[in-house]
Amino acid sequence: MNTIKVLGLVLLVSGVLGLVYGSFSYTKNTEEAKIGSVVISVKDKQSVNIPVWVGVGGIVLGSAFLVTGYRVKSI
Repeated sequence: MNTIKVLGLVLLVSGVLGLVYGSFSYTKNTEEAKIGSVVISVKDKQSVNIPVWVGVGGIVLGSAFLVTGYRVKSI
């Protein structure tokens, strides 16, 4: 399996996942304070929305890469 087909498969799967889930969230440590033996840490939950056009574009582009199997001819 060449690199273009692997890239096409990754784009196709990520496009489908982007359409199914629509967003993902992650936790970010924002502040930390140390006062003697007491440590205070604040965790902030961030959310990232994935636009529909990005998911559809990943599916279309990934499918095109898989179907065509684009190969570069050496000169």
